[in-house]
Amino acid sequence: EKEDIKLKTEVYALSQSISMSAHKARRVLDQILGRSYRETLTILELMPYRACYPIFKLIYSAAANAKHNMGLNEEYLVITKATANEGTTVKKLKPRARGRSYAIKRPTCHITIVLKDTALYEKYVVENSIRCLKKTGWIYKKKSTDITCHNMYSSGGVWDKK
Repeated sequence: EKEDIKLKTEVYALSQSISMSAHKARRVLDQILGRSYRETLTILELMPYRACYPIFKLIYSAAANAKHNMGLNEEYLVITKATANEGTTVKKLKPRARGRSYAIKRPTCHITIVLKDTALYEKYVVENSIRCLKKTGWIYKKKSTDITCHNMYSSGGVWDKK
């Protein structure tokens, strides 16, 4: 039953042989991981990196896949996985003086984006988290045993100790 829900709520898009290094693509992907679809589009429009445009197109494509193929709503989509793997390296020769040549290596990468619909998981996650907290003893019914937060500033703080 859990696997059925997972298959229905996850959508991915894959783009291969993008002409940039995987390291530069990962720099952008690390910023958007775990964010919502709308927030991600805003971030990618404002970031100054060249890798943002192909990633923007890929996320837009993944959302279109979710809407068209599975009928999911774009408001609840969250980026759960974003990876950039190295692709093939395009090798060329640049002619130089005295009949010599230097190698030019252009790296490529494969980018994968996975979007997940959180609308179906909200009820399931809330029920399981409460059950887990009750097992570990974090939720108490007595008010006298509630966990209290000690204020560091009113109690003197760490720096007052000699």
